[in-house]
Amino acid sequence: MATLLFDPELIRRYDCHGPRYTSYPTAVQFHTGFDEAAYRQAARESDGNDARRPISLYVHIPFCASPCFYCACNRIITRSTDKAQAYLARLHREIEMQAELFSAARAVRQLHFGGGTPTFLTQSQLAALLAQLGQRFSLTDCADREYSIEIDPRTVTRESIRFLAQLGFNRVSFGVQDLDPAVQLAVNRIQSIEQTLGVIDAARSAGIGSISVDLIYGLPKQTRAGFARTLQSVLAARPDRLAVYAYAHLPKVFKAQRRLRAQDLPSSEARLELLGLTIETLTGAGYEYVGMDHFALPDDELVLAKRHRTLHRNFQGYATRAHCDLVGLGVSAIGSIGATYAQNFKSLPDYYAAVDQRRLPIQRGIKLTRDDIVRRAVIQELMCHEHVDFAQMSRELGIDFERYFEAELGKLRLLARDGLVELTAGAVSVTGAGKLLMRNLAMTFDAHLQGQATAPVYSRAI
Repeated sequence: MATLLFDPELIRRYDCHGPRYTSYPTAVQFHTGFDEAAYRQAARESDGNDARRPISLYVHIPFCASPCFYCACNRIITRSTDKAQAYLARLHREIEMQAELFSAARAVRQLHFGGGTPTFLTQSQLAALLAQLGQRFSLTDCADREYSIEIDPRTVTRESIRFLAQLGFNRVSFGVQDLDPAVQLAVNRIQSIEQTLGVIDAARSAGIGSISVDLIYGLPKQTRAGFARTLQSVLAARPDRLAVYAYAHLPKVFKAQRRLRAQDLPSSEARLELLGLTIETLTGAGYEYVGMDHFALPDDELVLAKRHRTLHRNFQGYATRAHCDLVGLGVSAIGSIGATYAQNFKSLPDYYAAVDQRRLPIQRGIKLTRDDIVRRAVIQELMCHEHVDFAQMSRELGIDFERYFEAELGKLRLLARDGLVELTAGAVSVTGAGKLLMRNLAMTFDAHLQGQATAPVYSRAI
């Protein structure tokens, strides 16, 4: 693998709008023609092909006690945990309906609670939800399972962290974003360094094996000096992973972002400086760049998966279990069954109405064509392994790679001139400079982007 290289000039030239490729085709291509019947058929085919293949579950908890102004998630602002009861009643029913579609022999190797704020729920609500999942699906206690939950440090204590560990969670992701008080005030997310580091320490003490921290660069009021302090404070806790995302300012799409003042946002030059600082600081502290904003310690499972070419990319970002069907549960949740993607209704009234009628709350999705499957495989190779061997892909996909992608290889030759990739007679490899522009490389193989305006739909690449 090439060593990561931060080239500001190259990034400036290629910093355009584009997908993050947590799926291919991306969610923009999902349509209402893919409905509950299509989803049920996909589940039947998946079970018929391999009734023992593991399953991954994603559970969406949309509630937050207060709004973070940068947020682009599907969430509901309330301080009353009682209001979650109506949602949880429907979620329990959906779990029951979904579980009926899959063989009990299919163990759940991966479970992820996202939001919103999953730790908004009370301990009894969380326990009841885990119990329902355990009754309906085959939750496993095997050593290589990955049961993770996103945590707002403001919503937990040392005692509640221990409770999460007792429920079976062995990975946690702490939303930190920035520890600078001026930035926190601007985005309406106040949390002290002591509070944040305290709950990270509590997770370690509780025996939780993998700890991740999420940061964001490009937020209002951010400065190089302030973000440097945030990085150093977080590094003092030595998390196993860090995800450092570029803030995507799309106020026309996300209402909460209209509370931010455009004049407070860092300039393009300042954002680049923050990115360069992040790379220099984290790699200097011994973290390896996994790809697309993700850094991890050398012995972390993500790094090992990349080294052994088993890394995968899905709606939660980079993952290590590529051969699991992903079942999405809850409002707006997205799943991937076989060669399909499906998304639940995004509004609570629509979600409630479907579940109350004993219907799976599928709003839209897509069944992949043969071309989609081929292109998805190539994009996965690029984004996860940074190398595509033409002969290998020809064998695996049943194509003549160089003939099938003749036009795309022509585009890659132009990118090679700029130093983003290296092209040989039988392969393409991402260079150190190209690692930070992975989205641009993937866009080369995206047939759905042709003639599509990307700016209103996607965030910027950096």
